[in-house]
Amino acid sequence: MPHSAPAPVEPPLPLRLDRSGAERDDDLLVERVRADASTRVLVVRRDAAPVRAGRLVLVDVGHLASGPPAVREWAFLGRSADGAAILLAVVPDDAPDDLVPDAEWAALRAAGGGLPESEAEVFTTAVALAGWLRDAPFCPACGSRTDLRHAGWSRHCPSCGREHFPRTDPAVIVLVQSAGSDDRILLGANAAWGGDRYSCFAGFAEAGESLEDAVRREVGEEAGVRLDGISYRGSQAWPYPRSLMLGFRARVVADDEARADGEEIVEVRWFDRDEIGASLRGEGPVQLPGPASIARRLIDDWFRGVV
Repeated sequence: MPHSAPAPVEPPLPLRLDRSGAERDDDLLVERVRADASTRVLVVRRDAAPVRAGRLVLVDVGHLASGPPAVREWAFLGRSADGAAILLAVVPDDAPDDLVPDAEWAALRAAGGGLPESEAEVFTTAVALAGWLRDAPFCPACGSRTDLRHAGWSRHCPSCGREHFPRTDPAVIVLVQSAGSDDRILLGANAAWGGDRYSCFAGFAEAGESLEDAVRREVGEEAGVRLDGISYRGSQAWPYPRSLMLGFRARVVADDEARADGEEIVEVRWFDRDEIGASLRGEGPVQLPGPASIARRLIDDWFRGVV
């Protein structure tokens, strides 16, 4: 049978997701909603999904099931505001660009900041779940191939009987303010970015460590400063690869302690409000994090005077 490209389906305005977790107990849920013509599908290739004119593009489930490339995994994301099921279809890394017509494949980190908030949530959930479905098919305890359960949200090992779930690793990210001025912040340039982009300081919480201790340790290691006045500012799921970013704001004890570790962070620099404003407008002096990130939100909030 010749392949028929999936027909795009415009998401409702807005695409609000009810995760409908209780439905996952139905072992036949994915099979049942795949047979429902009203079901919509978000296709994910690695960390990218089809986007058109700043909106996610969903496809009709019947068209996607009718031809290649084969879907590697299916999972139930939830239901939209009109009650229609929304499925995740994880396709091979080499799936063709024209798999979804009249759309562009866009990575979450590039496109997430420009989507409506509700669609960014769906996109983030899909990429996070897709990564786990793609990368963790075997039991980490005994090495056996596992069976999917709960509509794609858990894995059961038929050999040792263990149950496995998508993993989320807590990480802290911190906007650092001057000891003596509300109009200066300290940012660092990461070696992985080539040293030309400045952002907040971040790192994973270690075993047995509180988030506040992780904040002090990470900033101390990367920027050499002691902190005071640590306050929580919000969180963001960030599936690179499976993080929950927990945002904080803190004030240094002494500005002159700032120094880069020279390995992960190649330079630290104090910026005043005018410099940050110019960079947010794309006028320099440096590049800042993209709009999809909580790092950008922390900087934006400080610049706008959000207490």
